Amino acid sequence: MTILDHIPALLRMALVFVIVLYAIRKNLSLGNAFMIGTLVLSIFFAMPIQATVKSIFFSIIHLKTLSLALVVSLILVLSSSMESTGQMRRLLGRFRGLVRSPRLNLVIFPALIGLLPMPGGAVFSAPMVKEMGAGLKLSGARLSFINYWFRHIWEYWWPMYPGVLLATLIADINLSAFVVMMFPLTFVAVYLGSRSIKKVNLSGLRQTWPERPSLGPFMHELAPILMVIILGLGLGIVLSAIFPELTIAKEGGLVVSLLIAVAWIWYENRLPGDKRRAIVLNGKMLNMVYMVIAILVFKGILGDSHAVEAISSELIKLHIPLVLITVILPFMVGLFTGITIAFVGSTFPILISLVHAQGETAFMGAYIMIGLTCGFAGVLLSPLHLCLLLSNEYFDTTLNHIYRYLWLPCVCLVFASMGYFWILREVHGWL
Repeated sequence: MTILDHIPALLRMALVFVIVLYAIRKNLSLGNAFMIGTLVLSIFFAMPIQATVKSIFFSIIHLKTLSLALVVSLILVLSSSMESTGQMRRLLGRFRGLVRSPRLNLVIFPALIGLLPMPGGAVFSAPMVKEMGAGLKLSGARLSFINYWFRHIWEYWWPMYPGVLLATLIADINLSAFVVMMFPLTFVAVYLGSRSIKKVNLSGLRQTWPERPSLGPFMHELAPILMVIILGLGLGIVLSAIFPELTIAKEGGLVVSLLIAVAWIWYENRLPGDKRRAIVLNGKMLNMVYMVIAILVFKGILGDSHAVEAISSELIKLHIPLVLITVILPFMVGLFTGITIAFVGSTFPILISLVHAQGETAFMGAYIMIGLTCGFAGVLLSPLHLCLLLSNEYFDTTLNHIYRYLWLPCVCLVFASMGYFWILREVHGWL
């Protein structure tokens, strides 16, 4: 027994989180921050060097790690391809005039941009929000909130977001069932966000489209995204049914659909070979892949060092309600990192272990729902969230001003998820 064994596992884990957050604060990449956290974690829990190296190696070559890294890479390639070819801008342009409701048009553009998980994507929709809000005398903070909030209404369940994929991977939940379960939270987010513009005087907003355009051109530009969702989820279900032993069936469906969608964009836009290479070899994409691998390596060390078991045991002895832990832990890490995949990768292994230890495995989906929603509420409030910073910069406003609009919807989102949690439990009981 070493001196570290006399220090509570919770305190050791808290110190690991502090070191990771400090590294992020010092502008280290998330991948590097989690790799440092991995090494510190192995030391704090007295893991032999040979066992540490072995755990890291097997975490990297694990099929789930490789498949998730490939899916994330292809999603970024798809996003970059739509942006660099101008297809995303054409998509927004084709939408103009299809909907005549001024209020809906004010939020639809950031929502459309939100279908693609582009880093800092809120700044891409900001010019459209500014244009649609012209003449309404809205403050920069109000416009920034609209742009920021509706950009993120899909992130609770949209399978193109890495955080969603990682959550289903760690919890071993069926992706399609998870999408169905999480989908209502988008309606909650839309309702909470729409309250901020409900009383806006729209008399200054004039319609600029004399005739309603055809739906066909818009659907043509939207085709790649539809391919990914419809074909990806459908193929994942088919592969799972045909090959039940295939652990990466859902990722396989997404990989195939993403490849088809990327090929479609490149062919339709006649993208030259040099631009294709530039997209594929983009440094940001490589950093994202490295981040995914680092987080899954961190998760592997959490398990192999028996840190999760020790932390779970201590939390059970403290008699803290499991649902309270599931609310607070992801929220705090989300608040301090501003990145969904960070709180999912670092807190969900602990939460899942607690769910199993307390005999709540039957309600795993409900716990993952509340953990993901509360963690994302923390991400939305985080002063480190890139979208928030870029949106505020574009609309020339400050964090203090936008928090006036942001804090209440986030608090309501947390309480809504708690209510939904109990509904899911009751429904499961009836079944």
